[in-house]
Amino acid sequence: MEWFNVGKIVNTHGIRGEVRVISQTDFPEERYEVGAELGIFIPGEKKPTIVKVASARAHKNFILLTFEGYPFIQDAEKFKGSELKIHEKYLDDLGDDEFYYHEIVGCTVFDEEDNEIGEITEILQTGANDVWTVKGVNGKMHYIPVILDVVKEVDVDEKRITIELMDGLLS
Repeated sequence: MEWFNVGKIVNTHGIRGEVRVISQTDFPEERYEVGAELGIFIPGEKKPTIVKVASARAHKNFILLTFEGYPFIQDAEKFKGSELKIHEKYLDDLGDDEFYYHEIVGCTVFDEEDNEIGEITEILQTGANDVWTVKGVNGKMHYIPVILDVVKEVDVDEKRITIELMDGLLS
């Protein structure tokens, strides 16, 4: 059984069992819909706590969630600092040129001359487009915008991405 990250619970909110989640999914409407089943991975515990979403709403840069059976702040406090994940059985098939975060993170980035740039360590959501954080072969961090002018080929099976180096992209 595989689980895939969809968010991080960073705090509680109010007294009615709500938690603040920093979303890490492109599908928040599906992942956090009422009745959705999620796994809460509490640091130090071996097995996830399986929960069902009772309510979800956007608030500033967070998603506020409540879970069935956890109606009070005391119930939700133990979830602070936990990862929120979805089971692989709930992953949908994506269209061409669409990828899940877990397929991209860990890919090696090359330029069009086959020079290795580095490995993708994180995906940042900026609003206009995603940005890949790449740890360069020299240890320096690079930020690659995910736009058609830059990203030329993605092969998740080979964990290989080819980009066009535009002026100033790696400076």
